[in-house]
Parts: sequence; C-alpha cells; structure tokens
Amino acid sequence: MPHLPTCFTVPIGSVDTHAHVIGRPPAYPFVASRSYTPPSASTEAYMAMLDATGMTYGVLVQVSVHGTDNRVMLEALAANRTRLRGIAVVPPDLPEATWRSLNEAGVVGLRINTLFGGGVGFKDLERYEAICAELSWHLQFLTDVYTLAPIATRISRLRVPFVIDHMGYLQASDGLDSSGTRLILGLLNDGAWVKLSGAYRLSDAPPYADTIPIARALIKAAPDRCIWGSDWPHVAHWNAMPNVGDLLDLLADWAPEPEVRENILVANSIRLYGFPLRDQK
Repeated sequence: MPHLPTCFTVPIGSVDTHAHVIGRPPAYPFVASRSYTPPSASTEAYMAMLDATGMTYGVLVQVSVHGTDNRVMLEALAANRTRLRGIAVVPPDLPEATWRSLNEAGVVGLRINTLFGGGVGFKDLERYEAICAELSWHLQFLTDVYTLAPIATRISRLRVPFVIDHMGYLQASDGLDSSGTRLILGLLNDGAWVKLSGAYRLSDAPPYADTIPIARALIKAAPDRCIWGSDWPHVAHWNAMPNVGDLLDLLADWAPEPEVRENILVANSIRLYGFPLRDQK
C-alpha cells in the first residue's frame, strides 16, 4: 500500500506531475503497436494513492498502450476537475472544436513519445508547437537524451514550455560527465523543464541512491523548472514495484533543502499546470 514519506511532511498543494490511468479491453482497446501489455489502473486507485501519500493534485499523462484514444484519461479528468490535469496524445489534424473541448476538459499539454509503441514522434513537432502556443499548453517529451541530441537545437528554439520526462532517461551509471548529462543540462539552460521521476528506470536497484548526483545537478541547473512525478502505476517495469512514499523519500535526498523541495512539489508544478494555490495551514 502507498504510504506517506518518512523524511518530510508533504506540503499542501503538492502535485504528482506524472501518472497514468489504464482501461480494460475491449471497452478501452490497446493498440497493436504497443510495447507492453499492462494491467488496468483505475481513476479510483490513483486518487486513493494521492490521498495516501499526501498529494493535493495529480497530472494524468496519456498512456502509450491506448494510443490516441484519450477516453480513460478524459473520464478521470471529468470526475475530478479540481484535482487533475491531463497531457494528451493526439493526431495533429483534429478539428478546432476538438482542441477547444480538450482544453475545457483540463488538458494542458501534448505528449511526444519515442520510447514506446503507441506514441507520436517528432515528425509534427512544429504543428504541435503551434497548437500549444495557441492554447497556452506545453509539450512533454518521453524520450532519452541520445534521441534528443540530433534535434537539440530545434527543441531549444521552441516558443512554448517543454518538459523532459524521467530526467531524460539518463542512466545513473553514466555519471555527471557523460554526453547525455551535458546535453540535458544544456537544454535546461535553454529553458527546458524536467521531471524528477522514474528513478527505478535509471538505476539498477532500490533505494536508487546512485541517482542522487544527477538529480542534484538538474535541480542546481534549473531549480524553478524541476517538478516531481510518481510515474504511477509504474508501467513497463518488471522488477519489484516501488512504493510512492519511498520515491518521495528519495526526493528528500535529491533536494535536501526544504524550500527547494517545496518549490519542486508545489510552486513550480502549480505554475506549469495551472492548479489553484492552496493556503499552507
């Protein structure tokens, strides 16, 4: 069961910026091009996780196995309008009315995914950028730093905020002097946001202490553009499942200073996703 972190008190207004809800076929089909087949993950289970770990808000990211069928995510947003926002995966040629309806439903960004089957790639990046600019949305990239390398200049010139998932899939074993680390730090200097998430994807075994140097380097480079995500329900991960409370405790190692950690959990995330501020009482 998810539990509260033991190293600090989660501040009111904290945002889990990365999670998925997953439907069950045949009502919610999986795409044939998917890279894995997950169990279902309900909205109710996700909201219970937020409550158990002290998180105020959550951001649902369209999961790759459902392709561009965002219905499960949109239904979750409709049932929890004050607490959830969404990141959609869609074709670039939708009617204008559909873009408006997504915006009204609580979608605040679009996801580009080059790592798992079922996503959309960088082919239509400029079209997605234009859509985001018009709707005051942002772009989110599920990719690794080595895939970003050939288009880093193109990305650094984007006119909308852009977020790199899971610390760019930097492997902890690569170290701070790797070309990948230098690339993501360069993108941060150019205005990128980064999700401090997915430690178990970057490290061989819990407690993932080898991720601390990289996370701290990213926070030092852009403390006002780092955000935290649980990556619940930890799809495409075949080892022991992490507990979100333990992942929050790892954040205390990544950001030991309480004010920096609170900015990551609250102020930065609220600014990007447009949640209302909550009084700290």
